[in-house]
Amino acid sequence: MATEDKNRATAAAILPLVGGAANVSSIAHCMTRLRLGLHDRSLVDDEALKAVPAVMGVVEDDTYQIVLGPGTVARVTPEFEQLVEEGKASGAPAPAAPASGHSAEELADKGAALKAQRKAKNATPFKLFLRKIANIFVPLIPALIGCGIIAGLNGLLVNLGWLTSVTPALAAMASGFMALIAVFVGFNTAKEFGGTPILGGAVAAIIVFPGVANIEAFGQKLSPGQGGVLGALGAAVLAVYVEKWCRRWVPEALDVLVTPTLTVLISGLVTIFGLMYVAGEVSSAIGTFADWLLSTGGAGAGFLLGGLFLPLVMLGLHQALIPIHTTLIEQQGYTVLLPILAMAGAGQVGAAAAVYLRLPRNESIRRTIKSAMPAGLLGVGEPLIYGVSLPLGRPFITACVGGAFGGGFVGLFNQLGDSVGSTAIGPSGWALFPLLDGNHGLGSTIAIYAGGLLVGYVAGFVATYFFGFSKSLLAEFNVSQEPAASTVAASGGGAAAPGSGSGSGSGSGDSPAKEPAQV
Repeated sequence: MATEDKNRATAAAILPLVGGAANVSSIAHCMTRLRLGLHDRSLVDDEALKAVPAVMGVVEDDTYQIVLGPGTVARVTPEFEQLVEEGKASGAPAPAAPASGHSAEELADKGAALKAQRKAKNATPFKLFLRKIANIFVPLIPALIGCGIIAGLNGLLVNLGWLTSVTPALAAMASGFMALIAVFVGFNTAKEFGGTPILGGAVAAIIVFPGVANIEAFGQKLSPGQGGVLGALGAAVLAVYVEKWCRRWVPEALDVLVTPTLTVLISGLVTIFGLMYVAGEVSSAIGTFADWLLSTGGAGAGFLLGGLFLPLVMLGLHQALIPIHTTLIEQQGYTVLLPILAMAGAGQVGAAAAVYLRLPRNESIRRTIKSAMPAGLLGVGEPLIYGVSLPLGRPFITACVGGAFGGGFVGLFNQLGDSVGSTAIGPSGWALFPLLDGNHGLGSTIAIYAGGLLVGYVAGFVATYFFGFSKSLLAEFNVSQEPAASTVAASGGGAAAPGSGSGSGSGSGDSPAKEPAQV
């Protein structure tokens, strides 16, 4: 009960700070973030939001995103949704924007400018397409994680020869979802592209139906599951376009019978006699290329992948990797790319530790690092990225250097024949240990991954400590963010002088030195 009260209290603290129920147009969440659609961005109090204990940071993209961390976000979101529904039912108006010394017109202009800027930056057709792809696969991640951990536990028990009567049941639990993942992908794809979800799932189900083994296409017999998630994605997109065409041309009186029939029939025939074969070839090529890349140039490939992953995340391009990860898990049982990419988080942790030591007088940034470091170790990097390294500039680059060396370490062992993979996507950092798998036993796999994390920590720390700060940057930020006692006394304990860091404990004045702790 106490946990439920805490989650509801967090939701209740967030709601007025985003403009109230009337200002919320949509609510969703991913692994770590509460994603809100807002009518008026200017009504959001960013600084007060960052001061809420459960909030790790905020990110503005196509939606306003509040970083709460894994587990917490899944519990807070339903409470938040209920509060929004209650607020809208009561007809409570959105609270006025907090006073800031500006007119309402200026605040409205500022909100419009921010909205236009974000739209111009993030609403490119390519990024919108990648976002759709991510929205298809992100809801599947909890099942991938749960089944992946059960698969790892089952493998351990089988190797030890323990609980032999239970391991078949564990194998069924671990494999059942993966055997039918194409259906879920088809369902989510149709939903995301504006079709009827169940029709997308029905067409995608053809791919995993055992009876396709009796069908011949392109001169060879099909096999159940051929084409995998890529085939399911293509089949469902085709189903959406067929369904929309039918809605336009089929008479309304016949729509309920004709549209679903034609959708499944046309999309199903194209899937069986075209998409399954093509998607199967593409899926095989992805697996072959990943194996070749890491077996021939593992160290170099790992260095590049680990070093470039944080910039890819900043640009939103990492979403293109989600179907690749899923395809590799389908084919090989694990994705060899994720442990390498996870080294970017290790570089980030090392960089943050160096910033902590290099700025001994900046209590604000040091508090941010201390509060965000546990999440960073568990693979939740947003608080450290947006609260520390990215606003400072150079430490973000040196964090990428740490990720590059960690990725190169793991890639080198892949090149030497020790594949290190993850049975699910989503977690990284220490949270990835239960999901690790490889070709040379769990002990070897864990040791290599742990070694990569250690290299990433050390490289990120060293690069940031010695090269992360110029003299001017160090002079600017290595200053106290707390108001001087004399200033507080002179003001009677009230508001401090401008730029002295009054307000929240994280520093909320206008001084440039306070900005990083606010991000």
